[in-house]
Amino acid sequence: MAKRRKVGNLLALALLTGLVEKPMHPYEMATLLKERGKDASIKIQWGSLYTVVQNLEKHGFVEPVDTTRQGKRPERTVYAITAAGRAELQDWLRELLAEPQQEFTSFEAALSNGGVLSPDEVIDLLQRRATTLETYVVDWRKRLAEVVRSVPRIFLIEVEFKVAMAEAEAAWVRSIVAEMVDGTMPDMDLWRSYHAKTKKED
Repeated sequence: MAKRRKVGNLLALALLTGLVEKPMHPYEMATLLKERGKDASIKIQWGSLYTVVQNLEKHGFVEPVDTTRQGKRPERTVYAITAAGRAELQDWLRELLAEPQQEFTSFEAALSNGGVLSPDEVIDLLQRRATTLETYVVDWRKRLAEVVRSVPRIFLIEVEFKVAMAEAEAAWVRSIVAEMVDGTMPDMDLWRSYHAKTKKED
């Protein structure tokens, strides 16, 4: 079972990871995350970055070690990860890597309620989804091929995972569509008759 974290925002995980490399001020942390494309694997609300840093400091995971000023700009506080922050990061990563979490996606929600739409419309929508996913895969593979020359593969495996999941999802969607089209999916007749009846009532 997942532990209740004092700072559970996944942005905190990324910030702590960045601070393992060196102390940084929040603007520098944001720049690093953008440069490394971490917003492709973590849902980041950039406006909340300073709040997350403050929460990390409040719980003793980071500490201010310096302030810098460039020209007339306001002072920037430089933060370093603490021993407690390093321990939290390692424990959190071990949990996330080893223990599957129940994650609810909007696609799962749509699938569970998709019967409200007609079979033909669902078939069309799923075909469009599969095509979009396959386009994503081609695009991500191109990007990976370009970036892997300058970035160690270990820093790109989340993109590899994204590609593998998109490929698997596209293949599954195609297989479901095939069953709907050829009528081998159970209860297709029931689904069609329900919508035919609903259409008459409308």
